[in-house]
Amino acid sequence: MARTSRENKVRPVARTRRPAKAAAGRPAGRRRPSGETPYHHGALHDALLQAAERVLERDGLAGLTLRAVAREAGVSHAAPTHHFGDLTGLLSELAAIGFRMFNAAMVAARDSETHPLMKGLANAKAYVAYAQAHPGMYSLMFRNERIDMTRPSLHEAATAAFQGLANSAGASADKLEALTLEQAAVIARNWSLVHGFTMLLLDGRLGDILHRLPAGTTPEQLLNAMMLAAVAPRPPAA
Repeated sequence: MARTSRENKVRPVARTRRPAKAAAGRPAGRRRPSGETPYHHGALHDALLQAAERVLERDGLAGLTLRAVAREAGVSHAAPTHHFGDLTGLLSELAAIGFRMFNAAMVAARDSETHPLMKGLANAKAYVAYAQAHPGMYSLMFRNERIDMTRPSLHEAATAAFQGLANSAGASADKLEALTLEQAAVIARNWSLVHGFTMLLLDGRLGDILHRLPAGTTPEQLLNAMMLAAVAPRPPAA
């Protein structure tokens, strides 16, 4: 029987769909969540730092590894190494962000006051408040064995924060390279008081003092009284 013209048509050969290539910087086989957009090079650098901060605040410094950061950001395990070299590099860049945020909070607090004493008190309160809001970051910023203070970004950020601390103690920025012993003593005293108070607060060690005070006394009130006691002249002995 003669074939119809429809039967004589050549049927198209079915094409085999090639598997899509894994996106650069992402592990093969991992589907991109709905609404997620690909990172370009600069955005991935920032995204990794944001992921690192989330891991740090959630899992602590012990849980902050390059692999954990890569998983958090949804990228390949090699991505953090490509951008930061090693874990020290990543932690140092993260600490630099912490110091910039830390310093900005203290600058804003000092600028809200006009009297030198009140500026100092506002600075101390902002110091403690930052540590309470970002305990993981604060801990990282003062762990010199985990970060590289010679990295330009970290050195610059930490120096700016120190300048703010020194300024609140009455040392001008143009004289920080050659402090007098008295200026250094004031800076060290204020820093020791506030940092020590902060660590006791974060570790939950101030409870023994607070529960002996009138009901409702807050850590901020205790800090305020402590700082005033350190700088106010003592009344003459009877």
